[in-house]
Amino acid sequence: MYNLKKTFLAAFLVFVPFLLHSQAATDSSRVLKEVILKGKPYQEVIPVQSLSGVLLQNLASHNVADALRYFAGTQIKDYGGVGGLKTVDVRNMGTHHVGVFYDGIQLGNAQNGVTDLGKYSLDDMESLTMYNGQKSEIFQSAKDFASASAIYMKTKRPVFSGSKKTNLLVRYKTMSINYHDPSFRWEQKLSDKVSMSVSSEYIKSNGQYKFRYKRKNQDGSTAYDTTSTRWNSDIEALRFESGVYGQLNKGSWDAKVYYYDSERGAPGAIVENKFSDGFRQFDKNFFAQANLVKDVSEKYKLQLKGKFAYDYTHYIARDTTTVLDETVTEGAQSDDSYFQQETYFSAVNMYSILPTWDVSLSTDFQYNKLNATRRGIQTQFSFPQRYTALVSLASSYRYEGFKVLGNVLATRVIEEVKYNAKAPNKTEFTPALFLGYTPFKKYDFNLRAFAKRIFRMPTFNDLYYTMVGSSTLRPEYMNQYDVGFTYNIPAGKYFFDKFSIQADAYYTNTKDKIVAAPTGNLFRWMMTNMGQVKGKGVETVVNMGKNIDKINLSANLTYTYSQSQDFTKFAGLELSSYGDQIPYTPWHSGSGILNAGYEFWNFNYSFIYVGKRYNGNVNNIKVNEVQPWYTHDLAVQKSFTFNTFKLNGSVEVNNAFNQNYEVIYNYPMPGRTFKFIISIEL
Repeated sequence: MYNLKKTFLAAFLVFVPFLLHSQAATDSSRVLKEVILKGKPYQEVIPVQSLSGVLLQNLASHNVADALRYFAGTQIKDYGGVGGLKTVDVRNMGTHHVGVFYDGIQLGNAQNGVTDLGKYSLDDMESLTMYNGQKSEIFQSAKDFASASAIYMKTKRPVFSGSKKTNLLVRYKTMSINYHDPSFRWEQKLSDKVSMSVSSEYIKSNGQYKFRYKRKNQDGSTAYDTTSTRWNSDIEALRFESGVYGQLNKGSWDAKVYYYDSERGAPGAIVENKFSDGFRQFDKNFFAQANLVKDVSEKYKLQLKGKFAYDYTHYIARDTTTVLDETVTEGAQSDDSYFQQETYFSAVNMYSILPTWDVSLSTDFQYNKLNATRRGIQTQFSFPQRYTALVSLASSYRYEGFKVLGNVLATRVIEEVKYNAKAPNKTEFTPALFLGYTPFKKYDFNLRAFAKRIFRMPTFNDLYYTMVGSSTLRPEYMNQYDVGFTYNIPAGKYFFDKFSIQADAYYTNTKDKIVAAPTGNLFRWMMTNMGQVKGKGVETVVNMGKNIDKINLSANLTYTYSQSQDFTKFAGLELSSYGDQIPYTPWHSGSGILNAGYEFWNFNYSFIYVGKRYNGNVNNIKVNEVQPWYTHDLAVQKSFTFNTFKLNGSVEVNNAFNQNYEVIYNYPMPGRTFKFIISIEL
């Protein structure tokens, strides 16, 4: 199957440029948008960070997860390897509380509630934006109101300069760890109001890299200190997506089809001197979605959205390290296949009562279904189905320098299962209130504050995975509070051509946190509500820019202080971890991006620092400490413009100082790697 994919893609990449060359105009310059990483001005009442344009393109990042590391307040859980799982956590509230949206519609996973961001390439990405709370607008779907924080991935829309009707970009990437990545993007103008795009990418890598594994005993003596090769980190993946974009009278519409097919290995933890354990995973992900926005009248706006998704996952794992009971032999094979279906519809109505007062009503409906075939450990599967209805009533009001935005979200969940006593139906109401104020008209200085209550439903795995599930689980409840400011210096004033700073202090409180408790059988865990986590922290983002003759300089800096403590009790008693920092939460973290452009040259330097934290074991004690880590990445890019096409070449160095580090304990990350990219744009 994969040989056929490779043959098809190679033929397409070879012949398409010749087929389209005759259509290419002589002026092949592409319009690039301004580079931004900062909080937007006053209209953004809610804290926001964004990566876009050339900065996103030159960031020396492989996928969306790599780029999100540069946002203040985010933590990426990376289990190593090119194909390893990569998830995002914002303000330590948990991965399940982060809504991830792809071109305006949320990526769903009812099975485990986790979006693997390593699957999504930056090649077609126009911008990445992260909001704490939600977007500062009310013209959005009920789903947009339903997360504690939200990440929006916006793909590129076709842009044609002059009389051009066709854009073609062919790109090839390779790395020093045996990595090959050809891709293309074709954009076609069908009429004055309709255009389309087609893009595809093929990734092939054995994923092997050297690492150093060093551990100490409690008395400080060396337990392990060895250098080895990371195995079972290979990947072979094909991505294909196509979109159609149209303009209406006082409106617009778009439709998209997305397909991802991969076979990959994810290396296991380095424990007991074993270096080759891990699992194999086969994925097929498909979705089709559409969006329509229309100004029906001067006061009434309408938005319609729809999506269908089908996800197939085949998971193979072998456990050779766990002590099992008499019913399961050592080395038992787990060979499971899961089939998810999702159907989603949304309607948003917004009406302007006054020029300064808007109200909106958003109604969403979502259907999820999960089937499975299981081998190895035979258990009875529940085949769950979930019907979710969300209704949001929101309003925003502006008066001089003051803006207030509020909403109430109603959620109704109905579930049907087989082989289970009773599925837990839920009805919840969650409010949110956001305030913004500009005290001085002549200064671009804005104050903000918000309070939001949200919850998350237990996933299908939480409830019905027969080795860990419990149908009596309650949702997790999250309260989040924030105060902050944004200040933008007027362009050209003082030394910088642009300078902005934003800072926020926050407090979070999670109740009924869903945790896994062991039982007599190590393969059978019980999911229960017994956790409480309280967090507080400070986030800052600074953006600077300066033009000196033909040299364009920019700097983007972030810093986060975070404290998240576990106040879990069981049967009224404090656990031994009571008051401890929760796992993988550093007190200090930060990042920096420095970019310099000169004519056709571009240089980019990026830096990430994550301070001391503790691993997933119970207590904050010395033996559980995970040391700080930092990486330095460099990228140099050169563009060459010819009569009919543009050639771009870049050299990137990741982890330039070859630091040995782990994002997740016992999952070593790659050392220094080199990446080479060449692209041709017609």
